[in-house]
Amino acid sequence: MNYEEALELVRKYVKNDKLVKHMIAVSAIMRALAKRLGEDENLWGLVGLLHDIDYELTQSRPEMHGIVAADEILKDKLPPEALSAIKAHNDLTGHRDESRLAIALKAADAVSGLIVATALVMPSKKLSEVKLDTLKRKFKQKDFARGVNRDNIRLCEKLGLSLDEFLDLSLKALQDIAQELGL
Repeated sequence: MNYEEALELVRKYVKNDKLVKHMIAVSAIMRALAKRLGEDENLWGLVGLLHDIDYELTQSRPEMHGIVAADEILKDKLPPEALSAIKAHNDLTGHRDESRLAIALKAADAVSGLIVATALVMPSKKLSEVKLDTLKRKFKQKDFARGVNRDNIRLCEKLGLSLDEFLDLSLKALQDIAQELGL
């Protein structure tokens, strides 16, 4: 499956434009991580793009989010390690995966929320205005973007990246697609 086919599939299952943009953002971060870590950029990008494809379908059953995606929608479209990472990104599934791909997905999913929230409090509401120092400050503010799991962001250390490196890499990845995100 290529990126365009995956995006078409996303648009079939996901109607909320903000959620689609979140998935595109996570995909960009995953591709940047894969490049940095010498992993498969296409596969990692697809995992980021498709990780929430079942979100709207499973809203009434949050423990199934990731399971429906992996076992039904994406079953024959991605390799087993990708499906496992998608299941594991939602702690409520009970599925555990300590692979680099799964760790990266959890970290990328969380950091995308922090970066977007930070951009939205900037005067221009643009990613171009967000600096690494601002992002680091917002990361430390527990009352800012409360829904963002900081422990998941810190998983970057299991990938051999410092928090600063990960925040910088992720910020640049989103700044590169700012127009697509409308930020």
